[in-house]
Amino acid sequence: MSTYDYDLIIIGSGPSGRSAAIQAGKLQRRVLVIDRKDRFGGVSVHTGTIPSKTLRETVLNLSGWRERSFYGRSYRVKDQIRAEDLKARLHMTLDHEVDVLEHQFNRNHVETMNGLARFLGPHEVEVATDAGETTRLTAAKFLIATGTRTYRPDYVPFNGKTVVDGDDFLEMEEIPRSLCVIGAGVIGVEYATMFAALDVRVTLIEPRDSFLDFIDKTLIHDFTHQIRENGVDLRLGAAVEKIEDAGAHVEVTLDNGRHVRAEMLLFAAGRMGATAALNLEAVGIETDHRNRISVDRKTYQTSVPHIYATGDVIGHPSLASTSLQQGRVAACHALETPTLPESPWYPYGIYSVPEISTCGMSEEELQERGIPYEVGVARFRETSRGHIMGLEHGMLKMLFSLKTRRVLGVQIVGEGATELIHIAQAVLNLKGTVDYFVQNTFNYPTLAEAYKIAGLDAFNRMPIPDEFKVKKKPAKTAAKSA
Repeated sequence: MSTYDYDLIIIGSGPSGRSAAIQAGKLQRRVLVIDRKDRFGGVSVHTGTIPSKTLRETVLNLSGWRERSFYGRSYRVKDQIRAEDLKARLHMTLDHEVDVLEHQFNRNHVETMNGLARFLGPHEVEVATDAGETTRLTAAKFLIATGTRTYRPDYVPFNGKTVVDGDDFLEMEEIPRSLCVIGAGVIGVEYATMFAALDVRVTLIEPRDSFLDFIDKTLIHDFTHQIRENGVDLRLGAAVEKIEDAGAHVEVTLDNGRHVRAEMLLFAAGRMGATAALNLEAVGIETDHRNRISVDRKTYQTSVPHIYATGDVIGHPSLASTSLQQGRVAACHALETPTLPESPWYPYGIYSVPEISTCGMSEEELQERGIPYEVGVARFRETSRGHIMGLEHGMLKMLFSLKTRRVLGVQIVGEGATELIHIAQAVLNLKGTVDYFVQNTFNYPTLAEAYKIAGLDAFNRMPIPDEFKVKKKPAKTAAKSA
């Protein structure tokens, strides 16, 4: 028997901590999950992934957004939408998520503890509870899965009501008539476009001249056109000079001399690793300027081999989906159990209005690498399902290698993008080619039929493989006359 209290102690119960704990439990190891909150699930369940996506679905349903192309822009399922309407579904979803998580922990014999954990040494932590009690625990291995917290610079006069961060935003008492969002990252773009769907006047400010730079530029151009058409005032290349809380409104001064006035301001310019309270100096682990931890991306070991880190606390891609995978892989490596490695290509989803999802390389990446390629494009309005749904926008773009004919990347913007992308993910990871989309049949009518259209679009411009070329028979020579 080990001299330690546990085989594995996990600090944090978000997606990566959750999956690591369940994996360790299935391996019948002694595992403990410590979380500073009294309810488990981490940022993902309580202020991040699940709440924002639930809010999005509620907005689209109550606003009648998906039916407006048929019934007009004034169409609504509920005439007066209030903050309570948005939060009712949110609380129901969160309660269900926590209940499922606690049941999974119980079923897999995962022990839990509420409190703030800090390292005392390489194999020892101290846990302080809200009641003022402290407990010292030891473990052979540790996993840091503390996630991130909102970045709150001093020049922003946060008050929790009219000047808020991403966490406060979900607790709004009433829906504002106008909203200013600073930061056109994933979080800022998602909330800005959601509230534009509620007919809130939204101004989205980004100091840089571009936004979401990791997304294919063709998609961004299409997306930018759509959100501006939906009412988002997008202001790029203008840094914030001053933010003034004027009581009845918030005044934002930009460095180009322009002013933005709104009832509410959401500051969404980045997040910081939640590592400040861990006392990482006691174990010799350093963090970067955003308090994030560097790890070996194959094993998720930190600079101290028996201490692992996963999820948002290690930085990009900072997705709940990839965090789930990271936690499982880290737990298996820590407990010396062979497991399958992560697949090379994973989908990236942005739950804005409209949705964006990508997998593989962008056209800009292919150009930088000098890879010869062909493009296939399909518009959702070209599909019968798109007509049925009343979709006026939306596109699917595929990139293929001219040398191997393999799929190199897929980008989608529009309704259902985050679901549709998994077809591309499967073909990418199985090293499929453009021929797959030409040969195979897709359900009709579906939005997935866009893959067939885009595949044919590229196929018809690509060189014909030798095996498909028509072999002409040699002409017969004329018989010699006698």
